[in-house]
Amino acid sequence: MKLQATVVNNYLEKITDFGFKYAPKLLGGILVLLIGLWITNLITKGVKKSLENSKIDQSLVPFLTSITNIILKVLLAITVMGMVGIEMTSFIAIIGAAGLAVGLALSGTLQNFAGGIIILILKPFKLGDFIEAQGYLGTVKEITIFSTMLNTTDKKLIIIPNGPLATEALTNFSTEALRRVDWKFGIAYGDDVEDFRKAINDFITEDSRILKDPANFIGLSELAGSSVNFTVRVWVEAPNYWGVFFDMNEKVYTRFGDYNLNIPFPQMDVHVQNNKEEEKK
Repeated sequence: MKLQATVVNNYLEKITDFGFKYAPKLLGGILVLLIGLWITNLITKGVKKSLENSKIDQSLVPFLTSITNIILKVLLAITVMGMVGIEMTSFIAIIGAAGLAVGLALSGTLQNFAGGIIILILKPFKLGDFIEAQGYLGTVKEITIFSTMLNTTDKKLIIIPNGPLATEALTNFSTEALRRVDWKFGIAYGDDVEDFRKAINDFITEDSRILKDPANFIGLSELAGSSVNFTVRVWVEAPNYWGVFFDMNEKVYTRFGDYNLNIPFPQMDVHVQNNKEEEKK
């Protein structure tokens, strides 16, 4: 009985010593944690409000707010653990090793994440822009932190990862207010070049969507095997590009005959020669 009482007393002494030694640190840590969480929430709300009132792209607000909140909470957790007496050197080493392993496992995802940040900050395109990227043409419907969604002209939804989208070439057709429309038209050998110029100039004049400045261009570009080819270039406001392009093609096909012009097609001339020796036999 005396031995058991001694063991119990030793345990009680150790618990008491531990309580006196660590209780103030533990209580202080809990107090700092509670106050820190309150301050973190205040700072996060302040950052969000400041971002919303600034000229920054609003699609960046949730992301930056979330990152700010996470960083503040990580710093708070490290501070509290240091106050309680946890050895931080080993803890940080473990976090570093775990971070490396996760980074290797999610390398593609992290690349898309970084690409999303680059796109949101540098803004090579925005919502509503018509772009060509990764072999797809479409209007930007949504930009998220990992991918960008395009609506194609035939109403397909294309989801492109942000990694290659941020690092590879893309074409933004909506950046400039004006676009140049190019055609290549051919007429038959023997047709009058001036008739061709008159026809094209008439078609251009009839279309009010075609701008007078910059000036239009009509030039003979190629003497091909079956046709004389001309390059035609005009300038339009970006939204009118496809309408002007298709309408001009239709006018050329339906009205070239009114100007004594012929749309050529591949031809081959075959010359037959009689063999005099065969005729003698």
